[in-house]
Amino acid sequence: MEQLVYSPELLGKVIKRQRKSKKLSQTVAGSPVKIEQSTFSSIEQGAPGTRLETLFRVLAALDLEMIIRPKKAVKSKWKEEW
Repeated sequence: MEQLVYSPELLGKVIKRQRKSKKLSQTVAGSPVKIEQSTFSSIEQGAPGTRLETLFRVLAALDLEMIIRPKKAVKSKWKEEW
C-alpha cells in the first residue's frame, strides 16, 4: 500500500486503515511501542499536534515507513495566481 499524505487527517486515515488490515485494536497495536489507546485514537482522528517521536513509533508498530521526496512538477493555475 502506497499513499500520498498531505494532512494530519489523511495520515490518520492511512494509519487506521493499516491497523485494521492487520486486525489489531488500538491498544494491541500501541502496546509494543508504549503508546496508549487514547493517543492512537487521537492520531487516527488527525490530531495536528502529534509529536514526531510518537508518529515514528506508530509507524514502526504497523510496519510502515515514511519517505520524503520532492513533489512531482505539476502545472497548477494556483501558482499563477500567487
